[in-house]
Amino acid sequence: MKVHTRKFIQILVALAAISLVAGNVSVANAAAKKTITCYKGTVVKKVTATSPKCPAGYTTTKPAVKPATTTATKAGSVAFSGTYKGKISILFGDGNLIQVTKVDGTGTGNVSGLTGMSGSASSAPSNLCDNFDGKGVISGGGNSLSLTFDSSSQGCADSDSAPATITIKGSAKITGGTGKYAGASGTLIVKGTFDINSKGIVNSTESTSFTLDLSGNIATK
Repeated sequence: MKVHTRKFIQILVALAAISLVAGNVSVANAAAKKTITCYKGTVVKKVTATSPKCPAGYTTTKPAVKPATTTATKAGSVAFSGTYKGKISILFGDGNLIQVTKVDGTGTGNVSGLTGMSGSASSAPSNLCDNFDGKGVISGGGNSLSLTFDSSSQGCADSDSAPATITIKGSAKITGGTGKYAGASGTLIVKGTFDINSKGIVNSTESTSFTLDLSGNIATK
C-alpha cells in the first residue's frame, strides 16, 4: 500500500510539473509576441508576431489628420455706382393711372457686372410731384439684385400736360439677390428722368427713353 501510495504521489508530482512547464511555455510565448499597428493612407492593419513587421507599403507612422476645409462667404460691403439707359413702355389707364409695363436698360460704371435692368412701376398722380410704386432687377454674369422703391420716392413732372419731362428721385431698397448677391441688403439712391410725349389717352401706350442713376453700398452675406 505504501508503494502504491508513493507511486501515486510521484505521478501527481510529475503531472503538476508538466502542467507548470506547459503553463510557463504559454506565458513565455505570449510575452514574446508583440502587436504593431500599420498604416497605409486610410487603411489600418494590426500585425502580431514575435518580430512583427508591416506589409510592403505600410508604415507604423500614423498619418496626420488634415483639418476639414470649409468655404465660407464672408460678409462685406460692395460700393455701387452706375448709370442705366434704355427704353420704358408706358400704358395710360383710367383715373390718371400711369403704368410702366416694361423696362429694358443697360448700365455702365461701377456696377459689378450688373449691366442689365428690368422692372415695372405704377402711379396715379394728382399733382406735379407724386409718389409711385416700383420694382426692378439689375442683373448680369449669373448674379442679380432685386430692388423696391421706398414709399418716399417720387416722380415730378415739369408740366401738367405732354410733352413733359418726369424726374425720378428717391431710394430703392435691396430686397435680395442671386449668385454672389444672394441674401444681399442695403439701399441705393436713385435719380433719373424720362419724357412723356403723347397726350396720355386712356388705353394708349408709349415707348420712351430713360436715364437712371443708382449709387450706394451693397451689404453681402
